[in-house]
Amino acid sequence: MVAVALALYSAFAYGLSDFVGGLVSRHVSAWPVAVVGQISAALCTVAVAVFVDGSPTTADLLWALLAGAGSGVGTGFLYRGFAAGRMSVVAPVSAVGAAVVPVLAGTLIPERLSLVVWAGVVLALPGIWLVSSTAEELPDGGAPRGSLAEGVVDGVLAGLGFGVLFAALGQVPAEAGLWPLALAQVVSLPAVVLLATLLGASWVPRRRRTWWALLAGPLGASATATFLLASQSGYLTVSGVLASLYPATTVLLAAVILHEKVHRAQGVGLGLCAVAIGLVAGG
Repeated sequence: MVAVALALYSAFAYGLSDFVGGLVSRHVSAWPVAVVGQISAALCTVAVAVFVDGSPTTADLLWALLAGAGSGVGTGFLYRGFAAGRMSVVAPVSAVGAAVVPVLAGTLIPERLSLVVWAGVVLALPGIWLVSSTAEELPDGGAPRGSLAEGVVDGVLAGLGFGVLFAALGQVPAEAGLWPLALAQVVSLPAVVLLATLLGASWVPRRRRTWWALLAGPLGASATATFLLASQSGYLTVSGVLASLYPATTVLLAAVILHEKVHRAQGVGLGLCAVAIGLVAGG
């Protein structure tokens, strides 16, 4: 139950962080927003790691390097999708990808999950997708339909990045402390810069509004830290799937704060997520 609670908090914090970063990215370039957010997250994690005992091995630090690269790739492409106004496409694709990679990693280990827990994992994947879907009115006034044409590439790449982050951190044991996590957060910053440079995009924060992304840093750092603790105290498969419920947080925040309507598919998705959480917690 402790691992489930930690993973659910991770999902909430990731969703809140994405909501903040997404709002800022709508007004300024996505890459400076990602850079500022990663700087903030790295500083927060390093500040906490100083006070936590641990003895990371070389293997732990190598896993942290891989996790940092995944975090940078995931954040960069996620914010690029949000900046283009395709949150409804990027979020579900990234969330499913972020859930599938740890599930595959957990299967290869392998992890002995009960049938009830596996049922929760299976239900969570379509739940994540439906929660993050959007309704698009047809020109002839017909029934709304989901739009998946744009942003698929951004979503896939973001999901693979976050999935690598989750799977790699899942290999770091508790006795390593938080320095591997701090290293991952630090490495994510040059990863974002390098990715932006390769894509020919400017990553230097020049506009004052960009610095609002500092608020996303502590949220993202706490989300990653609690995911690490969840994977150490429970199964990587379960922690990865539950942490990937972060679009539910974003959708609910948009409904409450921005007064966006929750349409039927999202309601079904929220219901599936609730059942999935119950199965995983009860299994």
